[in-house]
Amino acid sequence: MLQRNEKGMASQTEENYLKALYSLSVGKTDVNISELSAALNVSKPTVNSMVKNLKGQGLVKYEKYKPLSLTAKGRKAAALIVRKHRLTEMYLVEKMGFGWEEVHEIAEQLEHVNSSVLFDRMDEIMDHPMVDPHGSPIPDKHGNISETQYEPLSKFTSGRKVKFTALAHSSTEFLKFLNSRELSLGTELEIKSIEPYDGSMVLSYQNHASETFTQAVCESLLVERVS
Repeated sequence: MLQRNEKGMASQTEENYLKALYSLSVGKTDVNISELSAALNVSKPTVNSMVKNLKGQGLVKYEKYKPLSLTAKGRKAAALIVRKHRLTEMYLVEKMGFGWEEVHEIAEQLEHVNSSVLFDRMDEIMDHPMVDPHGSPIPDKHGNISETQYEPLSKFTSGRKVKFTALAHSSTEFLKFLNSRELSLGTELEIKSIEPYDGSMVLSYQNHASETFTQAVCESLLVERVS
C-alpha cells in the first residue's frame, strides 16, 4: 500500500504521481522522468525525489538515467485511484445530473477520499458501470481493467457508419465543443465525405444532416464499427 501520513492516509501528491504514471504508461511499459515532469508540471529534481520515495515503497521500478515503470503493487494502487475518479464522474453524471464537462475537477478532489466502502457503494448503486461518462474503462475493486479497442474516427473511410464510444481526451473545452454540436456517446455517425487536403470529415448523425469536423477532432473521437 501507499505510505501513510500521520492520519494514516497516503498523500495526494503520491497519488497524483501514481495516477500520472499510470496514464502515461497506457500502451507502453516505460516512462521517462521528462514525461512525468511535463505531465505534472513540476521540475525534474522534484520528480526524481518523489520517484525515489515511491521506489522505496515498492511502487515504482527506477534506476538513475533509465526509464521508470510501475511495479505490480504500484499499478494496482494507481488503478484504484483511477477507479475512484471514474466512478465519481459517472455518479455525478448518472445520479446527480451533472454534464460530462463539469465533473473532472470534482472527481480530482474526491479521488483522494480514503474510503473503499463509499466507492464500492457508488459502483453498486450504478449497477457496476464498465466505463465513465467519457467512455474510459473503470477498474474493478481489485484494480483490474478491461482495456477497450476503439479506433479514431479519422481512420475510417467515406461511407462508413460507426458508433461514437469514447474520447481520446476529455478537456472541458473539447466537451463543450461537442455539446455545441449535440454529439454524445452512443451516437451513430455516417461519414458523408472526407476533404483530401486537410482530412476534415463531413458527418451525418441524428438531426444533423451535415456537420464538418476537423481532422484533429476526428482523431479524438473514438468509435466502433457498425455492421
